[in-house]
Amino acid sequence: MSGSTIGEFMTRHRELISYAFWGVATTLVSLGTYAVFVHFSINSSISNILSWICGVAFAFVTNKLFVFRSKSLERNVVVKEGSLFVGSRIFTGVVAWVLFPVLLWIGLDQDFLGFENMWTKIVTSIVEIGLNWVLSKHLVFKHAE
Repeated sequence: MSGSTIGEFMTRHRELISYAFWGVATTLVSLGTYAVFVHFSINSSISNILSWICGVAFAFVTNKLFVFRSKSLERNVVVKEGSLFVGSRIFTGVVAWVLFPVLLWIGLDQDFLGFENMWTKIVTSIVEIGLNWVLSKHLVFKHAE
């Protein structure tokens, strides 16, 4: 790919590339905060919930400002977007929670890389990430840019 072709590709797919980058960063925030909470002897279930909250808060800010470029900081806009964002993440979490046993039930219970039911986890994660993208783009930040 030539420089201009790479630049054109980056421009055309900026939003998706940015979403992927900040998604990796969000995962690191979630894992890192979980490790910190556990290090300070907070129960692992509580640590998991707290790290999810940190991850969702980080994802909201980065998705709002850098991915979907919703620049309004008006209180009513931020509250609306924040509520829709958290609600959509809870919704996709419930979808993943329900989908996992359904996929096991229909036979996607094979191990992968030595991990039990890893294919189920991979498919569930792909569905959850896709739903998060669609809901963020078409519901939460639909007015951005």
